[in-house]
Amino acid sequence: MLNIAVFGSGRGTNAQSILENIDRGSIRACVSIVISNKSDAGIFTIADARGIPRQYLNPSDYGTEEEYTDTLISVLDKYDIGLIILAGYLKKIPSTIISRYRNRIMNIHPALLPAFGGAGMYGMRVHQSVIEYGVKITGVTVHFVDEEYDRGPIIVQEAVEVFDNDTPHTLAKRVLSVEHKLYSKAIALFAEHRLRVDNRRVYIDK
Repeated sequence: MLNIAVFGSGRGTNAQSILENIDRGSIRACVSIVISNKSDAGIFTIADARGIPRQYLNPSDYGTEEEYTDTLISVLDKYDIGLIILAGYLKKIPSTIISRYRNRIMNIHPALLPAFGGAGMYGMRVHQSVIEYGVKITGVTVHFVDEEYDRGPIIVQEAVEVFDNDTPHTLAKRVLSVEHKLYSKAIALFAEHRLRVDNRRVYIDK
């Protein structure tokens, strides 16, 4: 069984969707630990309701990044984590963790990368930028995490049409429904050992 660690800083809607898909048997995996940099994160409420272990780890509480990284590694090792899922996690992952879990850390972005990505581009800011730029198509991207924001190998993408009367909130609602579907699809493919990475290209084996 694949053990998953979910990192989140907010409400945890993507985490909830992933857990529901695990319940349905669509993903052959187990969420073994939920980690947040915020002690009052909504994602902890989801974990508590299901009896999932949770860990508050804020990099700012540590004197050095090395101390934080060592603590994080010990937690991940304790639960024998095979895949890390970032679900609205607003802290940069240390390079040591990225190297240790190369192509085993996933993130989701509410646009079609490499457009509208990078540092500071998350949540409603992305949808606001999409509308201001005037693009006709946005979407969702699930990718592996590397050392640069939103630049890792792309696993799956799906387009979402931008309507003339869209606001950031109406667009966000439609994009979020695709996020819930696409993230679980990518995790299921990983759990089935069907993802193969060659340089920047991710191949999906039949």
